[in-house]
Amino acid sequence: MSIFTPTEITDNYMKASVGKAASPAWRLFVLAVAAGLLIGLGGVTSSTAAHGLENAGLVRLMSGLIFPVGLMMVILMGTELFTGNALMITAALDGKITWARLLRNWGIVFAGNLVGAVALAACMAFFGQLNIGGGDLAVYTAKVAASKNALPWANAFVLGIFCNIMVCIAVYQANTAQDTGRILGIFFPIMGFVLAGFEHCVADMYYVPAGIFAYMNPAYTGLIDAAGINVALLNFGDFICANLIPVTLGNIVGGVLVGLVMYACHATKKA
Repeated sequence: MSIFTPTEITDNYMKASVGKAASPAWRLFVLAVAAGLLIGLGGVTSSTAAHGLENAGLVRLMSGLIFPVGLMMVILMGTELFTGNALMITAALDGKITWARLLRNWGIVFAGNLVGAVALAACMAFFGQLNIGGGDLAVYTAKVAASKNALPWANAFVLGIFCNIMVCIAVYQANTAQDTGRILGIFFPIMGFVLAGFEHCVADMYYVPAGIFAYMNPAYTGLIDAAGINVALLNFGDFICANLIPVTLGNIVGGVLVGLVMYACHATKKA
């Protein structure tokens, strides 16, 4: 079995980044919408499996075992994920792409991820998927959303850093092989970040809007009120200011740190 070395992985990713940077805006956006949807589906399936569990450790374990399916689909289907694209910093440092092209990619992909994840959240909240358990899944979804919006800004930022360190390591490890070993390379770091409770901005683009939409759905409003959840946190203002901004910034820092280390230590520098 052929395993690529860290140098080969880094060089291959820089070459791939050239194509990512040059991709037409419409293509980037479509692939980014798809990635937001796929990461959100990881959240849908893991929440559905875990929502009936009482023990917090078991909830995280079950979520961690299932959520990685989202990144597996993203990578194997060749879609565009904002957090993974933080690694494009390596190509910018090497002069293979311009900084303007890097920022263009990040902006288009972030917007597409947001559209895909939020659209999925609305579909799950308003078309019956959260009915599971007599609405217990809707209550769990709202609870998760409120807890994410309740994080102190600094906590969300730092948890975002460590999350994307693990996500970007998963992306690199997925490129160590050309066979089913790619799946294992993805699985364990993603399981680890979910178990640890780290924060991923694209996952939160599903989790938080899903909880907000669940509370907006009259079928679940009473159930969520009765559960004692702090429903004042279920709004898009808190989502953007208290969650999405600090988590996104943390994810950028974490991903860039991985890219900097790999570039400095493993890249074949241009002459």
